Amino acid sequence: MALQLTNEWDKVFEKSDKVNHRKVSFKNHFGIEIAADLYEPKERNSKLPAIAISGPYGAVKEQSSGLYAQTLAERGFLTLAFDPSFTGESGGETRYMTSPDLNVEDYQAAIDYLSNLDEADADKLAIIGICGWGGMALQAACLETRIKAVIASTMYDMTRVAGNGYFDADNNREARKNARTTINNQRTEDYKNGEYKLAGGVVDPVPETAPQFLKDYHAYYKTPRGYHKRSLNSNGGWTIQTNGSLANTRILTYANEIDMPVLIIHGEKAHSRYNSEASFDKITGETKTNGVTPEPYTGVYPLGSTKIGNKELYIVEGASHVDLYDNLDKIPFDKIESFLKESLEA
Repeated sequence: MALQLTNEWDKVFEKSDKVNHRKVSFKNHFGIEIAADLYEPKERNSKLPAIAISGPYGAVKEQSSGLYAQTLAERGFLTLAFDPSFTGESGGETRYMTSPDLNVEDYQAAIDYLSNLDEADADKLAIIGICGWGGMALQAACLETRIKAVIASTMYDMTRVAGNGYFDADNNREARKNARTTINNQRTEDYKNGEYKLAGGVVDPVPETAPQFLKDYHAYYKTPRGYHKRSLNSNGGWTIQTNGSLANTRILTYANEIDMPVLIIHGEKAHSRYNSEASFDKITGETKTNGVTPEPYTGVYPLGSTKIGNKELYIVEGASHVDLYDNLDKIPFDKIESFLKESLEA
């Protein structure tokens, strides 16, 4: 079935007069049609370095990934913000399912597309992942040899969270068995009912006693600032049983073999900061986090830049997790631009 792509501008950010934009689509190797927005500078005299972008996890290309894409196009890059399989305007059944292998394949399919696009310089390709897609971008970099750089912004390792819970609070056999039992019981119910029950998006209304990060999610996904009608997080969320795919797979097994330049960006005040710092340890061989995640987590790496070889961790002073979705005063686009230009020209 052909995709039904919206022609009107329905992003949660304003359209730039400095870039051209068009809807495109491409297939991954599972045959799923992926919907994307392509952004390019209006002033273009040659092939451009190109970047594939996705995230946050449960968001759509009309939200943060599109903002990143448009902003970087203003800075001279050809950018592609895409909806993952089973979400947004992309194809695939069952809707609102996820799988790490499929997530990585979506990135690789985006690189297939950009590698064959006339406007793109196939020797200067990169990927960016936001939130849970930051972890998937790093995992794609473990496999994908055609890209020259990878950026993970305000990342989650969704497989760690699915297996261990937030802050590793459920990192024990009993808790994991209880989670598996819940998922498998839901499978029985879903089969009986002939439909897949959704877990629910961001809690609304958010209780006053909720952790600050849940209030931050609500302030983005459930208000005009970031709400979108096709966003899972803004509406009904993922299917309940899809968490089994995440819990069953651990990404970043070969992260220490990523040899391209890596930039991992996280906010100083982000509840999720431990994901980035632990992943930085994995790709560099450091052991500063030592697998321990106290709550609240205040970080073991300093503010600003920590570089080990061609791997860099950049902690943004004062930034929360959600600040790096759309806060242009916090997202370090100057840093991102310089990293990409240096990496892609090397």
